[in-house]
Amino acid sequence: MNTDYRGIGMTSQRTRDRLVARLQERGIANPEVLAVIREMPRHLFVDEALASRAYEDTALPIGHGQTISQPYIVAKMTEILLSGAGQREKVLEVGTGSGYQTAVLSKLVDRVFSVERISPLQNQARERFYQLKLNNIKLKHSDGNWGWEWYAPYDGIIVTCAPEQVPHELLKQLAPGGRLVIPVGGSMGQSLRVIDRVGDRYEETELDPVSFVPLLSGQI
Repeated sequence: MNTDYRGIGMTSQRTRDRLVARLQERGIANPEVLAVIREMPRHLFVDEALASRAYEDTALPIGHGQTISQPYIVAKMTEILLSGAGQREKVLEVGTGSGYQTAVLSKLVDRVFSVERISPLQNQARERFYQLKLNNIKLKHSDGNWGWEWYAPYDGIIVTCAPEQVPHELLKQLAPGGRLVIPVGGSMGQSLRVIDRVGDRYEETELDPVSFVPLLSGQI
């Protein structure tokens, strides 16, 4: 993997600054989120052949039928998660993928727990975290529908793939006052949902239409 974090040409700081300006134009306002997006070397989370496109506001393939989410979606879901009333100590991510969303979260919360069902993707992400010295991330090779009960409850849960219905296990693992950000839906369409746990109740809000890879069962 290319270890030049600063980047040159199409991966330079100037290119990252242009991306952040586009995110602001689209309504991302949290200064902490924007600062992390500006500094995070997204080109290290894709194949070198795609590095010149890393700071476009688009999803890119990462192999195994998966994608790295577009920066706007990463920024939006992170901003929504952090705007909840609860704490920021422990966040569960379902779907490590390339590790980009995980890395962004790791700069904004105390601890990130991330599960991934595709072992080769998880191994690549682990190497990226090591090179970037991100030491507050724990990884597990597991079916994301199960969450990660051992470390529950979580102050926040963010899901980067879409189930047809919200997995009950994820609701159980959300702390009182916690927030779940999750795309939900199937072939007929998906929408981004925000679920806040208020005592023993769950309050759900439906936001914008989105397009994510499906949340599948099993491990590979």
